[in-house]
Amino acid sequence: MKPVSGDGDNASSNAAKVDLRERTIIKTSVIGILANVALAAFKAVIGLMTNSIAIFLDAVNNISDAGSSIITIIGTKMANREADKKHPFGYRRIEYMSALIIAVIVLYAGITALTESVKKIITPDIPEYSMLPLAILVVAVIVKILLGRYVKSVGVRVNSDSLINSGEDATLDSIISASTVVAAIIFITCNISLEAWLGAIISIVIIRSGVEMIRETVSKLLGERNDPELARSIKKTVLDFPDVRGAYDLVLNNYGPDVWSGSIHIEVPDTFSADRLDRLIREIQMKVHSEHQVILTAIGVYSINTRDSESMEIEKKVREIVFSNKYIRELHGFYLTKESRNIRFDIVVSFDAEDRKAVFREVTDAVGKEFPEYSLQVTMDTDFSEE
Repeated sequence: MKPVSGDGDNASSNAAKVDLRERTIIKTSVIGILANVALAAFKAVIGLMTNSIAIFLDAVNNISDAGSSIITIIGTKMANREADKKHPFGYRRIEYMSALIIAVIVLYAGITALTESVKKIITPDIPEYSMLPLAILVVAVIVKILLGRYVKSVGVRVNSDSLINSGEDATLDSIISASTVVAAIIFITCNISLEAWLGAIISIVIIRSGVEMIRETVSKLLGERNDPELARSIKKTVLDFPDVRGAYDLVLNNYGPDVWSGSIHIEVPDTFSADRLDRLIREIQMKVHSEHQVILTAIGVYSINTRDSESMEIEKKVREIVFSNKYIRELHGFYLTKESRNIRFDIVVSFDAEDRKAVFREVTDAVGKEFPEYSLQVTMDTDFSEE
């Protein structure tokens, strides 16, 4: 998607940011691959040496983490393809798909590990620990903690769900490895083998983590509410224009990390000419894109009565009636036309209301009873950033 401003420098800057983000994600993923392959090799050898199912499953989990990093790289490269005729909004949502694949891999690893652990509970093996393998495991725990914190912090910084999922998984792995060390110490000191049971607990934790990752990623694919902070900042930018009396009905559509388009309604005096409106709308679009990297594909217009004191008094009374209901969040777009005896406005009913339509009917009826000589055109709106 191209910026609406047409500013070449701005477009070049955005392209540079996208390129830097891609290189950062790939670099972090490569570090994750190398670290996980090395850890998997060490743990596999230790698992075979000590006959420990928990350590061996931990090694398998590291291999799945390396695979997750590879998927992150592939997803990032595909997501940065240029928009085309078939996908005019670009391919950035592929990153959500790669995050979903990683989550499924984590879930599958957990289910597989649980199956193997149950088998070992039924027919247990006696582990054989020594201090050297344990020392190596301790080092592995430290490496995994540092790797998890690094990958997740980069993921948060560049807004990559794939990296965030990988970082959280790595942090979980460090806890799993630490638990394995504790189980080994218990066996050495007390001669009590908790290997299979620990493996089952680890598996359940992995499964739970996979389910949470899937749920969060699917939620983003389905479409979540507007980011309240982003919505507030965009409205503030729009309201900074002196001619804009109100900003409402902001709808934001997400087409991947940091890729947003949307629409908004503005209130302006009913004396504005088409030429003046055109200039104002273009200026708003350019400023919003420049400050928030959001493309406003449409800006609707509500006119405000500014030439008739009676109309303004009626609006004041209507607002009193509407806002007497605790579930009304907003009233906007009010306009009264005396010639046709018509009043039109929109009201936003909170999601907290048990029956939003009933609240809408109650408020509309109350206004109608107060002004029976006017016909009403009332629309029930939704606040897509309601907290």
